[in-house]
Amino acid sequence: QPDWIDYNGHMNLAYYMLAFDHATDAFFDFVGLGEAYLKANNASTFTLEGHITYDRELMVGAPMRFETQLLAHDAKRLHYIHFMYHAADGYLASTNELISLHVDMTARRSAAIPDDVIARLDAVAARHDKLPRPEQAGRAISIAR
Repeated sequence: QPDWIDYNGHMNLAYYMLAFDHATDAFFDFVGLGEAYLKANNASTFTLEGHITYDRELMVGAPMRFETQLLAHDAKRLHYIHFMYHAADGYLASTNELISLHVDMTARRSAAIPDDVIARLDAVAARHDKLPRPEQAGRAISIAR
């Protein structure tokens, strides 16, 4: 969108996070941890850590397409990565790797993910575990010397 463009003429870094946040919402809806889950269970997820790579510019009006890969999960946490592509040209524009924690919203403390959601995550993991591990996953930020 035009207001997402900065003085360098490309999408501002803050809007990458916003776009990835929408991708997280879609992924969580898919696995049963979205807004409806919050309303029904008074439980949600909080992001513990995140990392974005900026691989190639997106300019005003660029269509975006997202893919998400579940990298791991346990009783309370999810580790996943989003890929943002230019939808028309097909190039990888950015990635966003995240770890989220399942939270009881009354206690505002971590809590176990219900068994039915774990079963959905297990089903996703069974498919995603066959995918190659993305080179962007698990990266540390540094200047190599």
